[in-house]
Amino acid sequence: MTAPQVDGPTPPPAAGHSGQQRLRVLIVEDSEFDARVVVSTLRQGIGEVVWRRVQTEDTLRAALAETEWDIVISDHEMPGFSAQRALEILQSTGRDLPFLIVSGGIGEELAVSLMKAGAHDFLSKGQLKRLVPAVERELVQARNRAARRAAQQSLRENEQRYRLLWQNSPDAILMMDPSGKIGFANPAASEVFGHREDELVGMSFAALVEMAPGELAPYLNGAAGDTRAMIEVAGRHRNGSDLDLEISFGALDWNGKSWCVAFIRDVSLGRRAERALLRNRQELELARKIQTELFPKAPPAIVGLDIAGASLAADETGGDYYDYFEMADGALGVVVADVCGHGLGPALIMAETRAYLRIVARNRNRPGEVLARANDALAADLADGDRFVTALFARVDTTRRVLQFVNAGHPPALLFDRRGRLKASLAQPRPPLGLFADAEYPDSAELPLDAGDVLVLLTDGIHEAETISGEDFGRQRIAETLSPVCARPAAEIVERLLGEVAEFSRGCPNRDDRTVVVVKLGDSLPG
Repeated sequence: MTAPQVDGPTPPPAAGHSGQQRLRVLIVEDSEFDARVVVSTLRQGIGEVVWRRVQTEDTLRAALAETEWDIVISDHEMPGFSAQRALEILQSTGRDLPFLIVSGGIGEELAVSLMKAGAHDFLSKGQLKRLVPAVERELVQARNRAARRAAQQSLRENEQRYRLLWQNSPDAILMMDPSGKIGFANPAASEVFGHREDELVGMSFAALVEMAPGELAPYLNGAAGDTRAMIEVAGRHRNGSDLDLEISFGALDWNGKSWCVAFIRDVSLGRRAERALLRNRQELELARKIQTELFPKAPPAIVGLDIAGASLAADETGGDYYDYFEMADGALGVVVADVCGHGLGPALIMAETRAYLRIVARNRNRPGEVLARANDALAADLADGDRFVTALFARVDTTRRVLQFVNAGHPPALLFDRRGRLKASLAQPRPPLGLFADAEYPDSAELPLDAGDVLVLLTDGIHEAETISGEDFGRQRIAETLSPVCARPAAEIVERLLGEVAEFSRGCPNRDDRTVVVVKLGDSLPG
C-alpha cells in the first residue's frame, strides 16, 4: 500500500527572493515530528522558512515539478523509500539543489558512498547544531556552482561580461596560452594558490598543479575532447601545502589568440573529510575484529552442559558482552552485560568490564561478590555518571544441581524445563555496574535444576527489536519462540532466536546490539 502524502505549508510558485529572504525547503521524511524539528531549527538560525514534507517517490516528483526549491533535506531510511533514491530522483530533474541527509543512524561507509553519489552533507537527528551552518554553506556553494555555469556561458557571449564575472567568481579562473603560460588570473585564483594576481600572470600552469606535460597538453591545445568534464588533480599553495582541486577546461578565442580557460575549485576540506571518514571506518573495522576476539571462542568442558552464545553489534563495534568460564570450584560462571549506548566508546568499556569480571571470578565463587568487586572498579573509572553497565551473572553448579544469580539492572534471564515450560524469570533488580561505589549485590536464593533445563540470557536488543511500524519483539514473543525448541542443541536455540528477531525487524535499522547465551543441562548430570 502506498503511504499517503503528508504536506506541510506549501510555498507559492517560485519567483525568486524579494524583500525578506525566505528559505524554501523540501523535506523527504516519514516522520512529521522530525520534519518539524528540522524546520524549527532552521527558523531559529535563518529566519522565514516555507516547506513541504513528502515521503514517497510520486510526491517527491510532484513537488519538484510544481515548485522551485532552495534545498532538499532527506531522512536516510523510510518505508519503501531512501535518501539514495530521493537523490537519484533529484538528479534526474537536472536541478542543482543542495541535498542534505539528516538521519537517526548511518554507517560511515554508506555516508561516504552517498557523498560520492552527490549528497552534500549528512547530519545526525540527535545533533542538529550543525544544520544551520551546513544549510548556509551549501546554499553558498549552490550559488557558487550557478555562478560558475553562468561564467562559462558568458565567456561565449560577451567578452566584457565575461571579465566582470571573472572578477566576482568564487572559483579560481586562469587563462593560458597553448604553452601553458598564464595570461590572466581572477582574484579567487590568488586566494586559492596564495600568489598575487600579478605574480600568477606569466607563471606556468604546470607550476601550480601536478599534471604531467603530456596530460596537460591536450587541454591547452583543445584536443582533449569534452573539456567541460571536471577532473580532480593535486595542486600546490605558495606556502607549500597540498591542495585538492577540481578543474574544468574551456577554450576561448580572444584578440586573435586561442586561450585555454581553467575553472578551478579548491575542494581540499571536503576531500580531507572523506579521507578522515575512510580512516575512521578502517579503524572501526580493526576495533570490531579485536572486540570479536574478546568473546569466548569455545565453552568450558563441563560434563553435562551444552553452552552456546552469539552477539550481533548494531555498529562496527558494540557495547554488549557475554562470557562463560569455569569458576574456582568447578561450577560454570555465565555473564551477559550491556554498556549503555553502542559504538566505539561502549566497546572500550565492554572490554574493561570483561577484564574486571574475569580477574575477580578466578578467585571467588559467589556471583554477588564478583559483581560487587567489578562495580567498585567501574564506578571509579566511570565517575561522570554518563556511562553504566547492566549485567546478569549466573552460577550453574551441576554437582549440586542448583543455580544462583545476581541481576544488576539487566533484562531477566529465562529458565525453561525440558518441555519448554517457563520455570523461572531471573529478575532481582539491583543497580547497574558503575553507577554507585560500594553498592551491594546479594546472591539470589538457590534455584533447583533438572536434567534438560535450558537457561537463556540475553540483552535488551532482543526484546526491543522493532518493526517499521514501531512494534517491539517483546518478552512474550521471546518465550513463545524459545518454548518449542528447548529440546534442540544450545547453538540451534541461539540461532533460532536471533533468526526470528531478524525476520521480525526486517527492513528496520538495527538500533541496538543483540546478544543471546544458552546453557542447556544434559539428560544425565553428575552427582
